[in-house]
Amino acid sequence: MTGLIAFREIVLKVHSRCDLACDHCYVYEHADQSWRARPKVISPEVISHTASRLAEHARDHALPSVTVILHGGEPLLAGTARLRLVCEEFSRALTGTAALDLRIHTNGLQLSTRYLDLFDEFGVRVGISLDGDRAANDRHRRFADGRTSHPLVLAAVALLRSEPYRHLYQGLLCTVDVANDPVAVLDALVGLEPPRVDFLLPHATWETPPVRPDDAPDAYARWLLRIFDHWERLGRPVPVRLFDSLLSTLRGGPSLTESLGLAPTDLVVVETDGTLEQVDSLKSAFEGAAATGFNVFDHAFDQVAAHPGVRARQLGLAGVSDSCRRCPVVRSCGGGLYTHRYRDRNGFDNPSVYCTDLRELVDGVEGRTALRETAPQLSDPAELARSQEELTRILLARLHADLGAEPGWARAWELLAAVEQAGEAGADALDAVLDHPFTRTWVLAALDAAREGRQDGPEATRRLTALAVAAVLRGGLDLPAEVAYRDGEVYLPTLGLLRLGEPGTEGRAALHVTDEGYAVRDGRAEHRFGPAAGDARWQPVRTWSPGPDAAPVALEDLDPYRNCFPRPPRLRLGTGEAEEWRGRLDRAWALLHKAVPEFARAAATGLTTLTPLAGGPRAGDWGEAGRHGPGALGVPYAAGVRETALALLTGRRRTRLRALTEVADLYALDGEWQHPSPWRERPVPVSRLLADVHERVAVEAYRRATAAPEPGGSDRIHRALDRLSEAAELTTTGKRLVAELRYELKAVGA
Repeated sequence: MTGLIAFREIVLKVHSRCDLACDHCYVYEHADQSWRARPKVISPEVISHTASRLAEHARDHALPSVTVILHGGEPLLAGTARLRLVCEEFSRALTGTAALDLRIHTNGLQLSTRYLDLFDEFGVRVGISLDGDRAANDRHRRFADGRTSHPLVLAAVALLRSEPYRHLYQGLLCTVDVANDPVAVLDALVGLEPPRVDFLLPHATWETPPVRPDDAPDAYARWLLRIFDHWERLGRPVPVRLFDSLLSTLRGGPSLTESLGLAPTDLVVVETDGTLEQVDSLKSAFEGAAATGFNVFDHAFDQVAAHPGVRARQLGLAGVSDSCRRCPVVRSCGGGLYTHRYRDRNGFDNPSVYCTDLRELVDGVEGRTALRETAPQLSDPAELARSQEELTRILLARLHADLGAEPGWARAWELLAAVEQAGEAGADALDAVLDHPFTRTWVLAALDAAREGRQDGPEATRRLTALAVAAVLRGGLDLPAEVAYRDGEVYLPTLGLLRLGEPGTEGRAALHVTDEGYAVRDGRAEHRFGPAAGDARWQPVRTWSPGPDAAPVALEDLDPYRNCFPRPPRLRLGTGEAEEWRGRLDRAWALLHKAVPEFARAAATGLTTLTPLAGGPRAGDWGEAGRHGPGALGVPYAAGVRETALALLTGRRRTRLRALTEVADLYALDGEWQHPSPWRERPVPVSRLLADVHERVAVEAYRRATAAPEPGGSDRIHRALDRLSEAAELTTTGKRLVAELRYELKAVGA
């Protein structure tokens, strides 16, 4: 069947009864009482059929691993012999097909060395239910005669924490009760040094709502936020899955728990009689809510995966209620646990009965962590530059892993290493060539070629060699610098183009540093080139200064990898053309500084390279960002002063946003949700809407300053910002960026 999401986790009910009488248990105390008609202990036949079905499912879907959670009732009541059979059957069935992750969830009362020795043999990790200190635990987790279970649970945890069993300790699960002291609860759990703590909201629906002291709609959020605050004060001593999930989704990452987020369910339940059911918590909704009509004897797991109830929990955003789809925190809360949405009149098409709690919890965690969770690259240009430099080096290392065995590449790599080790001059020179924006263009192209199986090794080796030689020359280093040339010439990144022969010729030449620049030895003759040599065979990279205190900007019309913009680059500019372009850039830059000085200063930050592009400006499309590292910008050569000013302004906004998205998560990428755009006929993803607003804020500022505002322009930007403020895909950093855009717009009176 197509479109099915494979089950990666099964809950295996090995015993259907329990030795406690917890009054909040969804199995025995809620709507579905089907446990009464089921066998107490799982049979060998159910075990073997389930193991075979799981192996079949893993094989059909090429699953690298599967998780089997032994559950109940109380699973330890099944006894060591039956649990050994489970471990043996599943291990045998999955061997050679998928890795097996065995776990058991227990109240711990029966835990002993007999069980733990068995679990150690098969690597079964153990999770234990415990609601906190004795007062909290005794509120619900008692024996049928009312006796406390707390001392026995503590003894079980102590045994599990001891050697040689400590590695089996998976964590503690705590059901929330707002009547308990949250600080005392967390202290009690942390004191047991669990590898992880899970906090679960008590199962409830709109028909059987949770207990709310004083009818407070946010009682559970306030309780959990007190836990969060204490957890923070303690320095986050143990992972808490609920909080880790929220922090992950707020950063744009995945949900880490079924109870939150929009990740599709990948879990199926096998009862003691072999019945296949949906997630167990559905038993809280109504009798038969978890039923599928399938069993392990007659049906494959794929048939369960196609069940409408299972598919309903795999629809992501489309699977939540209409009001949830419009909520800005839906990525984090996911509409809440599916069970908690139930209402008799319309089933599960509702927000969670904990909706107010979840909204306040997400907002509370975000508000408490926004400052430190915001990517530093957003507000610190130096940090953005460092992150981009690191990204280029990571990509180059990946390319080295593909090509490092080639002799020519290996020699060039060794020369780069020698440059790096040649003191400060060498390190600075290496930084200059690696941070050249078109180094990134070349690396990405070479990685594409390797991934697609195209033979691009010789070209990649020539470029790496040229990079290494350029670094040697820039650093004035006494290192062997032999370069390969093709078609009679070689481009030395950041320096210029050197002609070494007639068109169509190939060869190698040794370069070295001289007092006045550089030299190339050709047979017995030495030809000097460089800044002061005046050799006609040398075409240097020209520069332009955007101001007396600004670093020079390269006017790059030589690098063969500059062809990375949406439109083609100009060929090498003549001397007169270059001077004319410099003058136009000067006037455009002066116009920007007069009209929008703050935006102009921001545009100058990090600008290192300008490439003249063919043709003139097109409506709504000025400066162009391409597939390159930060600092480069393509500008239409034929643009006038006003258009060039807009090109510098908008192009730098584009490149800055692109650089940010490469090293920081501004929005989640797990769903192409569409949003109305004031500038486009069709709805667009949040990435496009954010890019439009980011650019148009600067354009609106420029137009207002030059007395040429676009009619209704600021209104459209405000509408788009309002839509972005409601976008669930934005991360904490993305929301901070939207707030900055609002401030920029307000600062120019729009």
